[in-house]
Amino acid sequence: MTELYQYKIHELLKILESGDIHPDEIQESLFKRISSEENKLGAFITLPDDISVKKVNDETRKSKSGFLHGIPIAIKDNICTKGILTSCASKILSNFIPPYDAHVIKRLEENGAIIWGKTNMDEFAMGSSTETSYYKMTKNPLDIERTPGGSSGGSAVSVASYMSPGAIGSDTGGSIRQPASFCGLVGMKPTYGRVSRYGLVAFAPSFDQIGPFARDVRDAAIILKAIAGYDKRDSTSINIDVPDYPELLEKGIKGKKVGVIKEFSGSMLSEELRDIFSRALKIFEDLGADVEYISLPHIEYGTAVYYVLSTAETSSNLARYDGISFGYRAKGTKDLKDIYRKTRSEGFGRETKRRIMLGTYILSAGYYDAYYTRAQKVRTLIVNDFKSAFEKVDYLVSPTTPSPAFRIGEKIEDTMSMYLSDIFTVASNIVGTPAISLPCGFSGNGMPYGLQIIGAQLKETEILQAAYAFEKSINLPSKIQS
Repeated sequence: MTELYQYKIHELLKILESGDIHPDEIQESLFKRISSEENKLGAFITLPDDISVKKVNDETRKSKSGFLHGIPIAIKDNICTKGILTSCASKILSNFIPPYDAHVIKRLEENGAIIWGKTNMDEFAMGSSTETSYYKMTKNPLDIERTPGGSSGGSAVSVASYMSPGAIGSDTGGSIRQPASFCGLVGMKPTYGRVSRYGLVAFAPSFDQIGPFARDVRDAAIILKAIAGYDKRDSTSINIDVPDYPELLEKGIKGKKVGVIKEFSGSMLSEELRDIFSRALKIFEDLGADVEYISLPHIEYGTAVYYVLSTAETSSNLARYDGISFGYRAKGTKDLKDIYRKTRSEGFGRETKRRIMLGTYILSAGYYDAYYTRAQKVRTLIVNDFKSAFEKVDYLVSPTTPSPAFRIGEKIEDTMSMYLSDIFTVASNIVGTPAISLPCGFSGNGMPYGLQIIGAQLKETEILQAAYAFEKSINLPSKIQS
Protein backbone atom coordinates (compact mmCIF):
# COMPACT_ATOMS: atom_id res chain seq x y z
CA MET A 1 0.00 0.00 0.00
CA THR A 2 1.30 3.46 -0.92
CA GLU A 3 1.75 5.75 2.09
CA LEU A 4 0.76 9.40 1.80
CA TYR A 5 4.35 10.55 2.37
CA GLN A 6 5.33 8.79 -0.88
CA TYR A 7 3.06 10.92 -3.07
CA LYS A 8 4.35 13.88 -5.05
CA ILE A 9 2.85 17.34 -4.64
CA HIS A 10 0.66 17.25 -7.76
CA GLU A 11 -0.65 13.82 -6.70
CA LEU A 12 -1.46 15.02 -3.19
CA LEU A 13 -3.28 18.05 -4.60
CA LYS A 14 -5.56 15.80 -6.66
CA ILE A 15 -6.34 13.62 -3.64
CA LEU A 16 -7.02 16.68 -1.47
CA GLU A 17 -9.28 18.15 -4.14
CA SER A 18 -11.31 14.94 -4.24
CA GLY A 19 -11.96 15.24 -0.50
CA ASP A 20 -10.69 11.72 0.18
CA ILE A 21 -8.11 12.95 2.69
CA HIS A 22 -7.56 15.87 5.04
CA PRO A 23 -4.27 17.81 5.22
CA ASP A 24 -3.77 16.50 8.76
CA GLU A 25 -3.51 12.98 7.37
CA ILE A 26 -0.62 14.04 5.13
CA GLN A 27 1.14 15.56 8.11
CA GLU A 28 0.65 12.48 10.25
CA SER A 29 2.12 10.28 7.54
CA LEU A 30 5.11 12.61 7.21
CA PHE A 31 5.58 12.72 11.00
CA LYS A 32 5.88 8.94 11.01
CA ARG A 33 8.42 9.08 8.22
CA ILE A 34 10.44 11.71 10.06
CA SER A 35 10.44 9.62 13.24
CA SER A 36 12.01 6.73 11.34
CA GLU A 37 14.49 8.67 9.17
CA GLU A 38 15.56 11.97 10.77
CA ASN A 39 17.92 10.58 13.42
CA LYS A 40 19.77 8.68 10.71
CA LEU A 41 19.91 11.50 8.12
CA GLY A 42 19.90 14.81 10.04
CA ALA A 43 17.90 16.89 7.56
CA PHE A 44 16.27 19.32 10.00
CA ILE A 45 17.45 21.94 12.47
CA THR A 46 13.89 22.77 13.60
CA LEU A 47 11.48 19.87 13.24
CA PRO A 48 7.95 20.38 11.88
CA ASP A 49 6.28 19.35 15.16
CA ASP A 50 7.66 22.45 16.85
CA ILE A 51 4.93 24.54 18.50
CA SER A 52 5.60 27.53 16.21
CA VAL A 53 4.88 25.40 13.14
CA LYS A 54 1.49 24.42 14.56
CA LYS A 55 0.72 28.16 14.62
CA VAL A 56 1.48 28.35 10.90
CA ASN A 57 -0.77 25.36 10.29
CA ASP A 58 -3.68 27.16 11.96
CA GLU A 59 -3.08 30.26 9.83
CA THR A 60 -2.89 28.37 6.53
CA ARG A 61 -6.19 26.59 7.21
CA LYS A 62 -7.86 30.00 6.88
CA SER A 63 -6.67 30.16 3.24
CA LYS A 64 -8.38 27.12 1.73
CA SER A 65 -8.46 28.75 -1.68
CA GLY A 66 -4.68 28.55 -2.10
CA PHE A 67 -3.54 26.12 -4.79
CA LEU A 68 -1.00 24.62 -2.36
CA HIS A 69 -3.52 24.22 0.47
CA GLY A 70 -2.40 21.52 2.88
CA ILE A 71 0.98 20.83 1.23
CA PRO A 72 3.98 20.85 3.62
CA ILE A 73 7.12 22.61 2.31
CA ALA A 74 10.44 22.45 4.19
CA ILE A 75 12.46 25.68 4.44
CA LYS A 76 16.24 26.18 4.43
CA ASP A 77 17.38 27.70 7.71
CA ASN A 78 18.72 30.92 6.13
CA ILE A 79 15.20 32.09 5.21
CA CYS A 80 13.51 34.14 7.92
CA THR A 81 10.43 32.68 9.58
CA LYS A 82 8.60 34.82 12.11
CA GLY A 83 8.81 33.31 15.59
CA ILE A 84 10.85 30.32 14.39
CA LEU A 85 14.61 29.94 14.83
CA THR A 86 16.58 31.04 11.76
CA SER A 87 20.21 30.20 12.51
CA CYS A 88 21.93 29.77 9.12
CA ALA A 89 23.38 26.65 10.81
CA SER A 90 25.76 28.95 12.70
CA LYS A 91 26.51 29.33 16.40
CA ILE A 92 26.50 33.10 15.99
CA LEU A 93 22.75 33.00 15.12
CA SER A 94 21.83 30.02 17.30
CA ASN A 95 19.41 32.19 19.34
CA PHE A 96 18.00 34.36 16.53
CA ILE A 97 14.20 34.38 16.25
CA PRO A 98 13.16 36.69 13.38
CA PRO A 99 10.35 39.20 14.02
CA TYR A 100 9.17 38.92 10.40
CA ASP A 101 8.66 36.42 7.57
CA ALA A 102 10.64 36.35 4.32
CA HIS A 103 8.62 37.18 1.21
CA VAL A 104 8.71 33.55 0.03
CA ILE A 105 7.22 32.44 3.36
CA LYS A 106 4.35 34.89 2.92
CA ARG A 107 3.84 33.65 -0.65
CA LEU A 108 3.76 30.02 0.45
CA GLU A 109 1.31 30.74 3.27
CA GLU A 110 -0.94 32.83 1.04
CA ASN A 111 -1.12 29.88 -1.32
CA GLY A 112 -2.04 27.51 1.53
CA ALA A 113 1.27 25.70 2.05
CA ILE A 114 2.38 24.53 5.49
CA ILE A 115 5.85 25.58 6.67
CA TRP A 116 7.36 22.19 7.38
CA GLY A 117 10.33 22.84 9.66
CA LYS A 118 13.73 24.42 8.98
CA THR A 119 16.44 22.40 7.27
CA ASN A 120 20.15 21.96 7.91
CA MET A 121 22.72 23.65 5.67
CA ASP A 122 26.34 24.64 5.39
CA GLU A 123 26.99 27.55 7.76
CA PHE A 124 25.78 30.77 6.09
CA ALA A 125 25.41 28.70 2.89
CA MET A 126 29.21 28.42 2.57
CA GLY A 127 29.99 24.89 1.45
CA SER A 128 29.18 22.13 -0.99
CA SER A 129 28.52 19.22 1.35
CA THR A 130 26.51 20.39 4.43
CA GLU A 131 29.56 19.48 6.52
CA THR A 132 30.16 23.02 7.82
CA SER A 133 26.91 23.20 9.85
CA TYR A 134 27.29 24.10 13.53
CA TYR A 135 24.59 21.57 14.43
CA LYS A 136 25.08 18.30 12.61
CA MET A 137 26.20 16.47 9.48
CA THR A 138 23.41 15.72 7.01
CA LYS A 139 23.73 12.40 5.19
CA ASN A 140 22.71 11.34 1.70
CA PRO A 141 19.69 8.99 1.89
CA LEU A 142 21.04 6.98 -1.06
CA ASP A 143 24.24 6.21 0.85
CA ILE A 144 24.64 7.54 4.38
CA GLU A 145 28.43 7.45 4.06
CA ARG A 146 28.19 10.16 1.37
CA THR A 147 27.32 13.85 1.50
CA PRO A 148 24.04 15.19 0.13
CA GLY A 149 25.83 18.16 -1.39
CA GLY A 150 25.37 21.71 -0.21
CA SER A 151 24.76 24.21 0.92
CA SER A 152 21.05 23.29 0.79
CA GLY A 153 21.74 19.67 1.75
CA GLY A 154 19.06 19.49 4.45
CA SER A 155 16.33 20.70 2.08
CA ALA A 156 17.42 18.16 -0.55
CA VAL A 157 17.48 15.29 1.95
CA SER A 158 14.06 16.20 3.40
CA VAL A 159 12.56 15.67 -0.08
CA ALA A 160 14.74 12.77 -1.23
CA SER A 161 13.98 10.78 1.95
CA TYR A 162 10.22 11.46 1.77
CA MET A 163 10.17 13.58 4.94
CA SER A 164 8.70 16.48 2.95
CA PRO A 165 7.03 16.53 -0.49
CA GLY A 166 8.88 19.71 -1.46
CA ALA A 167 11.41 22.18 -0.08
CA ILE A 168 12.92 25.62 -0.54
CA GLY A 169 16.66 26.25 -0.80
CA SER A 170 18.97 29.06 -1.80
CA ASP A 171 21.48 28.95 -4.63
CA THR A 172 24.55 31.22 -4.62
CA GLY A 173 26.87 29.16 -6.81
CA GLY A 174 24.96 25.91 -7.26
CA SER A 175 23.61 25.27 -3.77
CA ILE A 176 20.24 23.99 -5.03
CA ARG A 177 21.35 22.26 -8.22
CA GLN A 178 24.38 20.43 -6.78
CA PRO A 179 22.50 18.74 -3.88
CA ALA A 180 19.62 18.02 -6.25
CA SER A 181 22.11 16.19 -8.48
CA PHE A 182 23.68 14.30 -5.55
CA CYS A 183 20.28 13.21 -4.20
CA GLY A 184 18.50 12.40 -7.47
CA LEU A 185 16.05 15.32 -7.35
CA VAL A 186 14.89 18.25 -9.44
CA GLY A 187 16.35 21.54 -8.20
CA MET A 188 15.93 24.94 -9.80
CA LYS A 189 17.59 28.35 -9.56
CA PRO A 190 15.28 30.97 -11.10
CA THR A 191 16.39 34.14 -12.86
CA TYR A 192 18.02 36.61 -10.47
CA GLY A 193 15.15 38.83 -9.31
CA ARG A 194 12.36 36.41 -10.25
CA VAL A 195 11.96 35.39 -6.57
CA SER A 196 12.31 38.03 -3.86
CA ARG A 197 15.37 37.82 -1.60
CA TYR A 198 13.62 39.79 1.16
CA GLY A 199 14.17 37.77 4.32
CA LEU A 200 16.95 35.63 2.87
CA VAL A 201 20.01 36.03 5.10
CA ALA A 202 22.65 37.40 2.75
CA PHE A 203 25.76 35.48 1.75
CA ALA A 204 26.61 37.16 -1.57
CA PRO A 205 23.60 39.29 -2.61
CA SER A 206 24.54 39.71 -6.28
CA PHE A 207 24.52 35.89 -6.64
CA ASP A 208 21.92 34.62 -4.12
CA GLN A 209 18.58 33.31 -5.38
CA ILE A 210 15.82 31.23 -3.77
CA GLY A 211 14.35 28.20 -5.55
CA PRO A 212 12.55 24.85 -5.19
CA PHE A 213 13.48 21.21 -4.61
CA ALA A 214 11.03 18.56 -5.81
CA ARG A 215 10.82 14.93 -6.85
CA ASP A 216 9.79 15.79 -10.39
CA VAL A 217 9.61 18.75 -12.77
CA ARG A 218 5.88 19.33 -12.36
CA ASP A 219 6.27 19.72 -8.61
CA ALA A 220 9.16 22.14 -9.12
CA ALA A 221 6.94 24.21 -11.44
CA ILE A 222 4.15 24.25 -8.84
CA ILE A 223 6.47 25.52 -6.08
CA LEU A 224 8.04 28.11 -8.38
CA LYS A 225 4.59 29.43 -9.27
CA ALA A 226 3.91 29.88 -5.55
CA ILE A 227 7.11 31.76 -4.64
CA ALA A 228 7.83 33.86 -7.76
CA GLY A 229 6.61 37.42 -8.14
CA TYR A 230 7.41 41.07 -7.60
CA ASP A 231 8.25 42.41 -4.15
CA LYS A 232 8.76 46.16 -3.66
CA ARG A 233 10.93 45.48 -0.58
CA ASP A 234 13.60 43.87 -2.77
CA SER A 235 15.29 46.45 -5.02
CA THR A 236 16.41 43.68 -7.41
CA SER A 237 12.93 42.15 -7.76
CA ILE A 238 11.62 42.08 -11.33
CA ASN A 239 8.14 43.54 -11.80
CA ILE A 240 6.72 41.14 -14.38
CA ASP A 241 3.78 38.72 -14.41
CA VAL A 242 4.38 35.14 -13.24
CA PRO A 243 3.43 32.51 -15.85
CA ASP A 244 1.33 29.50 -14.84
CA TYR A 245 4.35 27.20 -15.03
CA PRO A 246 2.58 23.87 -14.37
CA GLU A 247 0.02 24.53 -17.10
CA LEU A 248 2.71 25.25 -19.70
CA LEU A 249 4.86 22.14 -19.31
CA GLU A 250 3.48 20.07 -22.15
CA LYS A 251 4.68 22.15 -25.11
CA GLY A 252 7.71 19.98 -25.90
CA ILE A 253 10.99 20.96 -27.52
CA LYS A 254 10.65 19.89 -31.14
CA GLY A 255 12.61 22.32 -33.33
CA LYS A 256 14.40 23.90 -30.38
CA LYS A 257 18.17 24.42 -30.42
CA VAL A 258 20.15 22.88 -27.57
CA GLY A 259 23.65 24.23 -27.06
CA VAL A 260 26.21 21.93 -25.47
CA ILE A 261 28.77 24.01 -23.57
CA LYS A 262 31.99 22.99 -25.31
CA GLU A 263 34.18 23.91 -22.33
CA PHE A 264 32.13 21.59 -20.06
CA SER A 265 32.35 18.48 -22.23
CA GLY A 266 34.88 16.11 -23.77
CA SER A 267 38.06 15.43 -21.80
CA MET A 268 36.80 17.49 -18.86
CA LEU A 269 34.36 14.67 -18.02
CA SER A 270 35.11 11.20 -16.70
CA GLU A 271 34.44 8.37 -19.12
CA GLU A 272 31.40 7.34 -17.07
CA LEU A 273 29.91 10.84 -17.04
CA ARG A 274 30.76 11.36 -20.72
CA ASP A 275 28.71 8.25 -21.61
CA ILE A 276 25.75 9.34 -19.46
CA PHE A 277 25.84 12.88 -20.89
CA SER A 278 26.03 11.55 -24.46
CA ARG A 279 22.90 9.47 -23.85
CA ALA A 280 21.17 12.56 -22.50
CA LEU A 281 22.02 14.51 -25.66
CA LYS A 282 20.63 11.63 -27.76
CA ILE A 283 17.32 11.98 -25.90
CA PHE A 284 17.13 15.66 -26.86
CA GLU A 285 17.71 14.70 -30.49
CA ASP A 286 15.02 12.01 -30.29
CA LEU A 287 12.64 14.65 -28.94
CA GLY A 288 13.18 16.68 -32.11
CA ALA A 289 15.69 19.24 -30.86
CA ASP A 290 18.81 20.28 -32.76
CA VAL A 291 21.95 19.72 -30.68
CA GLU A 292 25.10 21.72 -31.39
CA TYR A 293 28.30 22.51 -29.51
CA ILE A 294 28.80 26.13 -28.57
CA SER A 295 31.75 27.89 -26.99
CA LEU A 296 31.63 30.27 -24.02
CA PRO A 297 35.23 31.53 -24.19
CA HIS A 298 35.46 33.06 -20.71
CA ILE A 299 33.48 30.48 -18.74
CA GLU A 300 36.71 28.77 -17.67
CA TYR A 301 37.27 31.75 -15.35
CA GLY A 302 33.85 31.36 -13.74
CA THR A 303 34.93 29.60 -10.57
CA ALA A 304 37.72 32.12 -9.91
CA VAL A 305 35.38 35.06 -10.55
CA TYR A 306 32.75 33.57 -8.28
CA TYR A 307 35.04 33.00 -5.31
CA VAL A 308 36.69 36.42 -5.60
CA LEU A 309 33.41 38.33 -5.79
CA SER A 310 31.33 36.19 -3.43
CA THR A 311 33.93 36.29 -0.65
CA ALA A 312 34.23 40.06 -1.04
CA GLU A 313 30.47 40.37 -0.58
CA THR A 314 30.63 37.93 2.34
CA SER A 315 33.25 40.03 4.12
CA SER A 316 30.93 43.03 3.96
CA ASN A 317 27.66 41.21 4.80
CA LEU A 318 28.93 39.27 7.79
CA ALA A 319 30.43 42.34 9.46
CA ARG A 320 27.00 42.90 11.07
CA TYR A 321 27.41 39.82 13.29
CA ASP A 322 29.36 41.36 16.15
CA GLY A 323 27.51 40.32 19.31
CA ILE A 324 25.88 43.72 19.81
CA SER A 325 22.45 43.96 18.18
CA PHE A 326 21.42 40.29 17.92
CA GLY A 327 22.72 36.75 17.92
CA TYR A 328 25.38 35.10 20.06
CA ARG A 329 27.60 37.18 22.36
CA ALA A 330 30.77 35.79 23.91
CA LYS A 331 31.00 35.77 27.70
CA GLY A 332 33.86 37.05 29.86
CA THR A 333 34.77 39.98 27.64
CA LYS A 334 36.64 43.07 28.86
CA ASP A 335 35.57 45.81 26.46
CA LEU A 336 33.87 46.47 23.11
CA LYS A 337 36.83 45.34 21.04
CA ASP A 338 37.02 42.14 23.07
CA ILE A 339 33.30 41.49 22.47
CA TYR A 340 33.84 41.76 18.72
CA ARG A 341 36.93 39.57 18.69
CA LYS A 342 35.68 36.79 20.96
CA THR A 343 32.13 36.72 19.58
CA ARG A 344 33.28 36.36 15.99
CA SER A 345 36.06 33.90 16.91
CA GLU A 346 33.65 31.67 18.84
CA GLY A 347 30.57 32.25 16.71
CA PHE A 348 31.82 31.57 13.18
CA GLY A 349 33.01 28.21 11.89
CA ARG A 350 36.24 27.59 10.03
CA GLU A 351 34.91 27.84 6.46
CA THR A 352 33.02 31.05 7.19
CA LYS A 353 36.13 32.58 8.75
CA ARG A 354 38.18 31.52 5.71
CA ARG A 355 35.82 33.30 3.33
CA ILE A 356 35.57 36.44 5.48
CA MET A 357 39.36 36.68 5.61
CA LEU A 358 39.73 36.06 1.90
CA GLY A 359 37.09 38.68 1.10
CA THR A 360 38.66 41.21 3.44
CA TYR A 361 42.01 40.70 1.73
CA ILE A 362 40.44 41.12 -1.72
CA LEU A 363 38.82 44.41 -0.68
CA SER A 364 41.89 45.78 1.09
CA ALA A 365 43.88 48.76 -0.12
CA GLY A 366 46.38 47.76 -2.76
CA TYR A 367 44.52 44.59 -3.79
CA TYR A 368 41.02 45.87 -4.64
CA ASP A 369 41.85 46.68 -8.26
CA ALA A 370 44.04 43.62 -8.73
CA TYR A 371 41.31 41.20 -7.65
CA TYR A 372 37.84 42.68 -7.17
CA THR A 373 37.82 45.13 -10.08
CA ARG A 374 39.41 42.61 -12.44
CA ALA A 375 36.89 39.92 -11.43
CA GLN A 376 34.01 42.31 -12.14
CA LYS A 377 35.40 42.94 -15.62
CA VAL A 378 35.65 39.21 -16.31
CA ARG A 379 32.10 38.79 -14.98
CA THR A 380 30.97 41.19 -17.71
CA LEU A 381 32.81 39.14 -20.33
CA ILE A 382 31.00 35.98 -19.14
CA VAL A 383 27.65 37.81 -19.25
CA ASN A 384 28.38 38.81 -22.84
CA ASP A 385 29.33 35.22 -23.74
CA PHE A 386 25.93 34.03 -22.53
CA LYS A 387 24.09 36.79 -24.40
CA SER A 388 25.84 35.77 -27.61
CA ALA A 389 25.09 32.09 -26.99
CA PHE A 390 21.37 32.69 -26.49
CA GLU A 391 21.21 34.48 -29.82
CA LYS A 392 22.07 31.11 -31.39
CA VAL A 393 20.41 28.50 -29.13
CA ASP A 394 17.35 28.18 -26.90
CA TYR A 395 19.05 26.37 -24.01
CA LEU A 396 22.53 25.48 -22.82
CA VAL A 397 23.17 22.06 -21.28
CA SER A 398 25.94 20.48 -19.26
CA PRO A 399 26.34 17.97 -16.44
CA THR A 400 25.38 19.52 -13.10
CA THR A 401 28.45 18.25 -11.25
CA PRO A 402 31.75 16.66 -12.32
CA SER A 403 31.18 13.66 -10.03
CA PRO A 404 28.41 11.95 -8.10
CA ALA A 405 28.11 12.46 -4.33
CA PHE A 406 31.49 12.12 -2.62
CA ARG A 407 32.13 10.51 0.75
CA ILE A 408 31.74 12.42 4.00
CA GLY A 409 35.13 13.85 4.96
CA GLU A 410 36.63 13.22 1.52
CA LYS A 411 36.98 16.89 0.53
CA ILE A 412 36.53 18.88 3.74
CA GLU A 413 40.29 19.34 4.09
CA ASP A 414 40.83 19.89 0.36
CA THR A 415 39.42 23.36 -0.15
CA MET A 416 40.18 23.67 -3.87
CA SER A 417 38.64 20.29 -4.66
CA MET A 418 35.51 21.26 -2.71
CA TYR A 419 35.24 24.61 -4.50
CA LEU A 420 35.56 22.90 -7.89
CA SER A 421 32.42 20.86 -7.12
CA ASP A 422 30.58 23.97 -8.36
CA ILE A 423 32.53 24.35 -11.60
CA PHE A 424 29.49 23.72 -13.85
CA THR A 425 26.96 25.69 -11.80
CA VAL A 426 28.57 29.02 -10.78
CA ALA A 427 28.27 30.61 -14.23
CA SER A 428 24.48 30.78 -14.05
CA ASN A 429 24.75 32.75 -10.79
CA ILE A 430 27.40 35.04 -12.26
CA VAL A 431 25.10 35.85 -15.17
CA GLY A 432 21.74 35.70 -13.34
CA THR A 433 20.13 33.18 -15.70
CA PRO A 434 17.69 30.44 -14.66
CA ALA A 435 18.97 26.86 -14.48
CA ILE A 436 17.53 23.51 -13.50
CA SER A 437 19.08 20.17 -12.56
CA LEU A 438 17.30 16.86 -12.98
CA PRO A 439 18.48 13.24 -12.85
CA CYS A 440 19.98 11.85 -16.06
CA GLY A 441 21.63 8.58 -15.00
CA PHE A 442 23.49 6.66 -12.31
CA SER A 443 27.12 5.95 -11.63
CA GLY A 444 28.53 2.47 -11.29
CA ASN A 445 28.01 2.63 -7.52
CA GLY A 446 24.35 3.62 -7.90
CA MET A 447 24.67 7.34 -7.16
CA PRO A 448 22.81 9.79 -9.42
CA TYR A 449 24.19 12.28 -11.90
CA GLY A 450 22.32 15.46 -12.78
CA LEU A 451 21.74 17.19 -16.11
CA GLN A 452 21.79 21.00 -16.03
CA ILE A 453 19.62 23.02 -18.41
CA ILE A 454 20.28 26.78 -18.51
CA GLY A 455 17.98 29.31 -20.12
CA ALA A 456 18.18 33.00 -20.97
CA GLN A 457 16.94 35.43 -18.34
CA LEU A 458 13.24 35.01 -17.46
CA LYS A 459 12.99 31.85 -19.59
CA GLU A 460 11.93 29.61 -16.69
CA THR A 461 8.97 28.34 -18.71
CA GLU A 462 11.20 27.18 -21.55
CA ILE A 463 13.71 25.29 -19.38
CA LEU A 464 10.88 23.70 -17.39
CA GLN A 465 9.37 22.51 -20.70
CA ALA A 466 12.71 21.06 -21.79
CA ALA A 467 13.25 19.39 -18.41
CA TYR A 468 9.73 17.96 -18.41
CA ALA A 469 10.11 16.50 -21.91
CA PHE A 470 13.49 15.01 -20.96
CA GLU A 471 12.16 13.59 -17.68
CA LYS A 472 9.26 11.83 -19.40
CA SER A 473 11.60 10.30 -21.99
CA ILE A 474 14.31 9.05 -19.65
CA ASN A 475 11.93 7.67 -16.96
CA LEU A 476 14.62 6.84 -14.39
CA PRO A 477 13.71 4.66 -11.40
CA SER A 478 13.97 5.99 -7.86
CA LYS A 479 16.91 4.54 -5.94
CA ILE A 480 15.63 5.61 -2.53
CA GLN A 481 13.79 3.09 -0.39
CA SER A 482 10.46 4.63 0.50
